[in-house]
Amino acid sequence: MTSRENYLAIARRQGYEYMPVHFNMCPSLQERFEQYRKEHDLFIPEGPSHVGSLPMICAEPAEFEKYYEDNPIKAGGTIDKWGVGHEPGSKAAFHMTYMRHPMENFDSLEQIQSYPFPVFTPEGADRQKAQTEAFHAQGKAVQGGLGCSLWEQAWYLRGMENLFCDMMSEDPMAEELLDRVTDVAVAQMESLARAGVDSVYFGDDIGMQHTIMMSEELYSEWLKPRLKRLIDAGKAIKPDLIVIYHSCGHVNELIPHLMEAGIDVLNPVQPECMEFKQIHAEYGDVLSFHGTIGTQSTMPFGTPEDVREMVFKNLDIAGKKGGLFVAPTHLLEPDVPVENVVAYIKACAEYTSR
Repeated sequence: MTSRENYLAIARRQGYEYMPVHFNMCPSLQERFEQYRKEHDLFIPEGPSHVGSLPMICAEPAEFEKYYEDNPIKAGGTIDKWGVGHEPGSKAAFHMTYMRHPMENFDSLEQIQSYPFPVFTPEGADRQKAQTEAFHAQGKAVQGGLGCSLWEQAWYLRGMENLFCDMMSEDPMAEELLDRVTDVAVAQMESLARAGVDSVYFGDDIGMQHTIMMSEELYSEWLKPRLKRLIDAGKAIKPDLIVIYHSCGHVNELIPHLMEAGIDVLNPVQPECMEFKQIHAEYGDVLSFHGTIGTQSTMPFGTPEDVREMVFKNLDIAGKKGGLFVAPTHLLEPDVPVENVVAYIKACAEYTSR
């Protein structure tokens, strides 16, 4: 099998030859890991390659300043391409920021309609296609990404409490905001599908540690149809496109809705919130998974042997047909020992070479 054939076989539960690895690290852990690699010979089983996003036409940060009483930039922060403000957190939690919401004080539909949403431009489409074809020529799988595409991007703009209130009161502002955000995601999805990528990774956190973030009824009314629209847009162009959907936390009750919307792989199946054996027993014949190795538990606080045992345990649950890309469930933070990262990589390699 080429690495692409192996990747597709795991996703489609058709058997596989080796388990590719996937993990992201904070800068301090990355530095320690690279030092380890200089001193040791470490084989890393290959995962998918990635293509870039389309260019976006975005308002300049200064154009968003009018939406804030206190400019985030003056507090040492930034304003992103959507106009969302970010003030810095600690160096350890570098990816966490104090978020400022430009639509927080909006009280009319017209304010959302006149907001400068980013617009994807087609200039990068040829580049995406060329990148994909080049990777495929090397026998590599290709994955595109949409980031936090629907629910999260919408509440980043409006504020979570405000958006919940808008949805529950059926305020037209909620419909307009969610539709505009979905429009942007659909444009990117269609471009990736036309480029011929094998999979698209995106998602929204719709779960908390012990429960879903909203009722099934609210999810089904407001988010599920838009998720289905997004996935349908990609699969209308490329029917065999693999959709990998991310949500941290407990999402048990929403899995059937996610499947009906068209997802193919669920990430990250966070073990502190969900029991992989149970989820696999219920859905493993029709749904594949990515993750399952806890970054709140095993990776920071377990031993290398604990990591190895968890990798082997979950791959045993999935079985010879595959259906699980075993991986840490989130970014690996500074408290994760390098030895545990190495143990994860080696366990993936060793599992199929026994």
